[in-house]
Amino acid sequence: MGIAYVYKPTTTLAAASLLLSSLALGGCATSTGGSSLMDARAEAPAAAKASAYLPVEDVPREREQQIMTPDERLKLKKELLAARDRQAAIAKAQGSAVQPDSAKHQ
Repeated sequence: MGIAYVYKPTTTLAAASLLLSSLALGGCATSTGGSSLMDARAEAPAAAKASAYLPVEDVPREREQQIMTPDERLKLKKELLAARDRQAAIAKAQGSAVQPDSAKHQ
């Protein structure tokens, strides 16, 4: 009988602390601030916005314009090389030390 008496205050204290902690945590789990259970659908998150990436099953559509022909590529390459050479000549005339690396591009 003496052993049961020693554990009674400890048991009561443990039960009281368990009750208080469950009430405190239960208050955090629910919120009744201006909403009811019927409004749960209204508070549901909106659908995800479109991503910057295409979905896996979505393939790009066919091109409307044709890819550049080899003649068009050659013409464009010559125009770009001529523009680079003009800019290098202007820079050289102004005294700049910029020199094109033409061996790298050919």
